Amino acid sequence: MNLILKLLINAAALWAAGELIGGIDLEGDFWTILLVALIFGVVNTLIKPLLKILSFPVIILTLGLFALVINAAMLALTAQVSEALSIKDFWSALLGAIVITVVSAVLNTFVKDD
Repeated sequence: MNLILKLLINAAALWAAGELIGGIDLEGDFWTILLVALIFGVVNTLIKPLLKILSFPVIILTLGLFALVINAAMLALTAQVSEALSIKDFWSALLGAIVITVVSAVLNTFVKDD
């Protein structure tokens, strides 16, 4: 049940980024957005830890700000895999990653961990 809630939170965060950031277009109905959220979750689960390990010195050097660039890269990679999500440029991806992070953090406060 917790996994489904996390998927719904990801979908809401992606939808919010699509609505708030002009350079991000998220097209489709609820099920399409849910599929994009699933792809985003898989990308974050499989690739993001590897990138964080490889870029650990840069993350330390920039006091963690490079983690935002990694989040933007994960969003851009999701857009490459999915046809329903399109991102105009790097800055749109960066702002979208910030929106997704904030919305996810706020919504995750209402979900209890197992």
